[in-house]
Amino acid sequence: MNSIESAALEPTKDEIAHLSFGAKLWRLAPVYGLVILMFGLIILFSILLPNTFPTKLNLRAIVSDKSIIALLSLAAMIPMVAGRIDLTVGYGIVLWHILAISLQTLYGFPWPIAVLVVLALGAFTGALNGLLVEVAKIDAFIATLGTGTVLYALALWHTGGRQVVGQLPDGFYALNGTFVLGLPITGFYVLIITVALWLILEYTPIGRYLYAIGANPKAAALNGIPTRKFVMGAFITSGTLTALAGVLLASKLRIGQASVGLEFLLPALVGAFLGSTTIKPGRVNVWGTIVGVVILAVGISGIQQFGGSFWVEPMFNGLTLLIAIGIAGYAQRKKGAKK
Repeated sequence: MNSIESAALEPTKDEIAHLSFGAKLWRLAPVYGLVILMFGLIILFSILLPNTFPTKLNLRAIVSDKSIIALLSLAAMIPMVAGRIDLTVGYGIVLWHILAISLQTLYGFPWPIAVLVVLALGAFTGALNGLLVEVAKIDAFIATLGTGTVLYALALWHTGGRQVVGQLPDGFYALNGTFVLGLPITGFYVLIITVALWLILEYTPIGRYLYAIGANPKAAALNGIPTRKFVMGAFITSGTLTALAGVLLASKLRIGQASVGLEFLLPALVGAFLGSTTIKPGRVNVWGTIVGVVILAVGISGIQQFGGSFWVEPMFNGLTLLIAIGIAGYAQRKKGAKK
């Protein structure tokens, strides 16, 4: 499923070298439009809400609330680089955060072992998705939707619809509850993973191969790229990151329940799709994904501080997803017209 192709539309140096300063800004505006919007929203809400928005307390709240969504957006982004989609990011986190707690409270696992088991299961689920897509040749949307639904059913079966509670070690709580430089440590997890993914995708053969597969899998295979291996690797990485997000969610909530987790699917996909419309339009990219998540976080935080109702967040996420897909589709059509 080539849902997102990978040739970007950003202008080359040669294309803008002869342009005036104003013309360069005009040419670059579509490329960095969402980045400009992000800073514009921050400035706007800081002016309109000077006592609550531009504060360290609000920054802490945003980082704490959106770090897990950022991880899931990055997890969803990785298969998109290879032209696939992974819906288990929204379903898997339900089961993984429950298991991270129940392995300790019900089965007596030490917390480091429980974390490793959950990460391994996440990687296994990613490998299963890869097999379904690459070996069984099932459409990625259908395959991952089916896998995700099974994971959600397992979560319901395991909990029986009840909460999983119990006393957890301080070391497990510290995974999410520690502060570094006055900010939640989860923000630093996101930063480290973001930089690592950026370096891998932009500066290593792995990234070049994944983008080549996303652009044209048949051409990539004819050029000797082992497409099956790299696509499966993308799904395994996505599954592992989803499991990590589940562990951090468990550390944050300190209880496990099957009703928590599905609400992360939509904003995670929104962030990933928005990432394909900025910085490198037409190509899913790491920093664009982070910009997309920040726009969601800033926009929702500002609207809620103005007194927005409980339905504002899903409404904002849904509309933003439609806009992001529309922009991504326009970018693909524009790219096709240039070929």
